[in-house]
Amino acid sequence: MGEVYKMTIAGCDRELPICPISDKLDIAGFVMFGDVEITEKVAQALMEKCPEHDIIITAESKGIPLAYEMARIGCREYVVARKGIKAYMTNPIKVEVKSITTDHVQTLYLSEEDCTKLKNKRILIVDDVISTGESLAALEDLVHEIGGNVVGKACVLAEGDAADRTDIIFLEPLPLFFK
Repeated sequence: MGEVYKMTIAGCDRELPICPISDKLDIAGFVMFGDVEITEKVAQALMEKCPEHDIIITAESKGIPLAYEMARIGCREYVVARKGIKAYMTNPIKVEVKSITTDHVQTLYLSEEDCTKLKNKRILIVDDVISTGESLAALEDLVHEIGGNVVGKACVLAEGDAADRTDIIFLEPLPLFFK
């Protein structure tokens, strides 16, 4: 294994691999996929800090386990903004986003059915990591476009300057590694 960043998240000790993003920047890679223990514990810890809400929304894909677990122990309903249009999606709406961990602009889509679920509801936006805030802003744009009310924005880790934000709920700060 290469270089790692050691941290404790919701009582779980983890070693996050250091991943190059550019010739000037590395990040510590946090992925909940396959880690049931951390998914359950961070979901519970975030639920204790989050405001009341009717439904959760996240972007595909790394936020899905968190959204599922938070909905399972809380409001019982969540929506995923998809990265592509699926055959079952009717009249999708879209927004573009550029994330720090992706090398190109992505598009997020919501189906008409998901828009109906979100309209006039108290919505909690969740994600695994907030860094630049671009994915978060894109989700907010989608929610506002369909008439939802964002009551909170939560993530497990706030990376870099995101840890200084006062408009997000998070469990731990995560540093950036400049070369």
